[in-house]
Amino acid sequence: MRERMLAGDLYIADEQRLIDEHVRATELMTEFNATHETAGDERRRILTELFAEFGPDAWIRPPLYVDYGYNTSFGARTFANYGLVALDVAPITIGADCQIATNVQLLTPTHPVDPDLRRDKWEAAAPITIGDNVWLGGGVIVLAGVTIGDNTVVGAGSVVTKDLPANVVAVGNPARVIRQI
Repeated sequence: MRERMLAGDLYIADEQRLIDEHVRATELMTEFNATHETAGDERRRILTELFAEFGPDAWIRPPLYVDYGYNTSFGARTFANYGLVALDVAPITIGADCQIATNVQLLTPTHPVDPDLRRDKWEAAAPITIGDNVWLGGGVIVLAGVTIGDNTVVGAGSVVTKDLPANVVAVGNPARVIRQI
Protein backbone atom coordinates (compact mmCIF):
# COMPACT_ATOMS: atom_id res chain seq x y z
CA MET A 1 0.00 0.00 0.00
CA ARG A 2 2.90 2.40 0.69
CA GLU A 3 4.12 2.07 -2.90
CA ARG A 4 0.58 2.75 -4.15
CA MET A 5 0.38 5.83 -1.91
CA LEU A 6 3.70 7.19 -3.13
CA ALA A 7 2.68 6.56 -6.76
CA GLY A 8 -0.55 8.55 -6.31
CA ASP A 9 -2.76 5.48 -6.73
CA LEU A 10 -5.71 4.51 -4.56
CA TYR A 11 -4.49 2.85 -1.38
CA ILE A 12 -5.66 1.92 2.12
CA ALA A 13 -3.60 3.42 4.95
CA ASP A 14 -3.70 0.38 7.22
CA GLU A 15 -0.35 -1.12 6.24
CA GLN A 16 1.90 -1.53 9.29
CA ARG A 17 4.78 0.39 7.70
CA LEU A 18 2.51 3.41 7.07
CA ILE A 19 1.19 3.19 10.61
CA ASP A 20 4.75 3.07 11.98
CA GLU A 21 5.81 6.04 9.83
CA HIS A 22 2.81 8.07 11.00
CA VAL A 23 3.58 7.20 14.64
CA ARG A 24 7.19 8.37 14.13
CA ALA A 25 5.94 11.66 12.69
CA THR A 26 3.47 12.05 15.56
CA GLU A 27 6.24 11.52 18.11
CA LEU A 28 8.43 14.17 16.44
CA MET A 29 5.48 16.60 16.15
CA THR A 30 4.64 16.10 19.81
CA GLU A 31 8.26 16.75 20.77
CA PHE A 32 8.43 19.85 18.54
CA ASN A 33 5.08 21.23 19.69
CA ALA A 34 6.19 20.95 23.34
CA THR A 35 9.39 22.96 22.87
CA HIS A 36 9.89 26.39 24.41
CA GLU A 37 10.42 29.47 22.24
CA THR A 38 14.05 29.62 23.40
CA ALA A 39 14.79 26.05 22.22
CA GLY A 40 15.87 27.06 18.70
CA ASP A 41 18.58 24.43 18.24
CA GLU A 42 16.29 21.66 19.51
CA ARG A 43 13.45 22.78 17.22
CA ARG A 44 15.77 22.83 14.21
CA ARG A 45 17.09 19.34 15.06
CA ILE A 46 13.54 17.95 15.21
CA LEU A 47 12.43 19.65 11.99
CA THR A 48 15.54 18.46 10.15
CA GLU A 49 14.79 14.91 11.28
CA LEU A 50 11.07 15.18 10.45
CA PHE A 51 11.19 16.66 6.94
CA ALA A 52 12.79 15.51 3.70
CA GLU A 53 14.47 18.91 3.52
CA PHE A 54 14.48 21.85 5.90
CA GLY A 55 16.50 24.61 4.27
CA PRO A 56 18.98 26.97 5.92
CA ASP A 57 17.31 29.65 8.02
CA ALA A 58 13.86 28.12 7.48
CA TRP A 59 11.64 28.35 10.54
CA ILE A 60 8.29 27.04 11.80
CA ARG A 61 6.41 28.07 14.91
CA PRO A 62 4.49 25.34 16.74
CA PRO A 63 2.00 23.85 16.67
CA LEU A 64 2.68 21.89 13.51
CA TYR A 65 0.76 18.90 12.13
CA VAL A 66 1.84 16.46 9.38
CA ASP A 67 0.96 12.94 8.27
CA TYR A 68 4.49 11.67 7.60
CA GLY A 69 6.94 14.58 7.36
CA TYR A 70 9.28 12.78 4.98
CA ASN A 71 7.17 13.93 2.01
CA THR A 72 7.62 17.64 2.81
CA SER A 73 10.47 19.98 1.83
CA PHE A 74 11.04 23.58 2.92
CA GLY A 75 13.35 25.90 1.02
CA ALA A 76 15.85 28.27 2.58
CA ARG A 77 14.55 31.18 4.65
CA THR A 78 10.93 30.02 4.49
CA PHE A 79 8.83 30.92 7.52
CA ALA A 80 5.63 29.21 8.70
CA ASN A 81 3.68 30.78 11.53
CA TYR A 82 1.53 29.03 14.16
CA GLY A 83 -0.78 26.18 13.22
CA LEU A 84 0.57 24.83 9.91
CA VAL A 85 -1.18 21.65 8.78
CA ALA A 86 0.80 19.86 6.05
CA LEU A 87 -0.92 16.56 5.26
CA ASP A 88 1.89 15.11 3.20
CA VAL A 89 0.54 11.83 1.88
CA ALA A 90 1.97 13.04 -1.45
CA PRO A 91 4.98 15.36 -1.72
CA ILE A 92 4.68 18.97 -0.54
CA THR A 93 7.45 21.15 -1.92
CA ILE A 94 7.76 24.68 -0.55
CA GLY A 95 10.29 26.98 -2.20
CA ALA A 96 12.74 29.45 -0.70
CA ASP A 97 11.77 32.73 0.98
CA CYS A 98 8.09 31.84 1.43
CA GLN A 99 5.86 33.37 4.09
CA ILE A 100 3.15 31.05 5.45
CA ALA A 101 0.72 32.75 7.83
CA THR A 102 -1.19 31.22 10.73
CA ASN A 103 -3.51 28.25 10.30
CA VAL A 104 -2.56 27.44 6.70
CA GLN A 105 -3.56 23.97 5.48
CA LEU A 106 -1.69 22.11 2.72
CA LEU A 107 -3.88 19.08 1.95
CA THR A 108 -2.56 16.41 -0.45
CA PRO A 109 -5.06 13.62 0.43
CA THR A 110 -8.15 12.99 -1.68
CA HIS A 111 -10.98 10.51 -1.38
CA PRO A 112 -13.01 8.80 -4.08
CA VAL A 113 -16.40 10.19 -5.04
CA ASP A 114 -17.64 6.60 -5.35
CA PRO A 115 -19.35 5.84 -2.00
CA ASP A 116 -18.38 2.15 -2.02
CA LEU A 117 -14.68 2.94 -2.41
CA ARG A 118 -14.91 5.54 0.37
CA ARG A 119 -16.72 3.10 2.65
CA ASP A 120 -13.93 0.59 2.02
CA LYS A 121 -11.39 3.25 3.16
CA TRP A 122 -9.63 3.80 -0.19
CA GLU A 123 -7.89 7.14 -0.59
CA ALA A 124 -5.30 8.79 -2.81
CA ALA A 125 -3.20 11.96 -2.91
CA ALA A 126 -1.69 14.46 -5.30
CA PRO A 127 1.38 16.67 -4.70
CA ILE A 128 1.41 20.36 -3.82
CA THR A 129 4.18 22.61 -5.13
CA ILE A 130 4.71 26.15 -3.85
CA GLY A 131 7.26 28.27 -5.70
CA ASP A 132 9.83 30.67 -4.29
CA ASN A 133 8.85 33.87 -2.48
CA VAL A 134 5.16 32.94 -2.16
CA TRP A 135 3.01 34.47 0.60
CA LEU A 136 0.06 32.43 1.85
CA GLY A 137 -2.22 34.58 4.03
CA GLY A 138 -3.86 33.44 7.24
CA GLY A 139 -6.17 30.46 6.95
CA VAL A 140 -5.34 29.68 3.32
CA ILE A 141 -6.20 26.13 2.21
CA VAL A 142 -4.26 24.59 -0.69
CA LEU A 143 -5.81 21.43 -2.13
CA ALA A 144 -4.24 18.33 -3.65
CA GLY A 145 -2.54 18.65 -7.01
CA VAL A 146 -2.06 22.43 -6.89
CA THR A 147 1.03 24.35 -7.99
CA ILE A 148 1.51 28.00 -6.97
CA GLY A 149 4.02 29.99 -9.03
CA ASP A 150 6.90 32.12 -7.77
CA ASN A 151 6.17 35.46 -6.07
CA THR A 152 2.41 34.82 -5.88
CA VAL A 153 0.34 36.15 -2.97
CA VAL A 154 -2.75 34.25 -1.82
CA GLY A 155 -5.13 36.32 0.31
CA ALA A 156 -6.25 35.28 3.78
CA GLY A 157 -9.02 32.70 3.89
CA SER A 158 -8.65 31.69 0.24
CA VAL A 159 -9.12 28.11 -0.95
CA VAL A 160 -6.73 27.22 -3.77
CA THR A 161 -8.36 24.51 -5.89
CA LYS A 162 -6.38 24.99 -9.14
CA ASP A 163 -2.88 26.05 -10.14
CA LEU A 164 -1.94 29.71 -9.78
CA PRO A 165 0.65 31.30 -12.07
CA ALA A 166 3.70 33.24 -10.93
CA ASN A 167 3.51 36.93 -10.02
CA VAL A 168 -0.19 37.29 -9.22
CA VAL A 169 -2.47 38.08 -6.30
CA ALA A 170 -5.29 35.55 -5.85
CA VAL A 171 -8.18 35.63 -3.37
CA GLY A 172 -11.47 33.92 -2.64
CA ASN A 173 -13.13 30.54 -2.56
CA PRO A 174 -12.17 29.21 -4.98
CA ALA A 175 -9.10 31.44 -5.28
CA ARG A 176 -9.10 33.60 -8.40
CA VAL A 177 -6.41 35.87 -9.78
CA ILE A 178 -7.39 39.50 -9.19
CA ARG A 179 -4.23 41.20 -10.47
CA GLN A 180 -0.69 40.81 -11.68
CA ILE A 181 2.24 41.82 -9.51
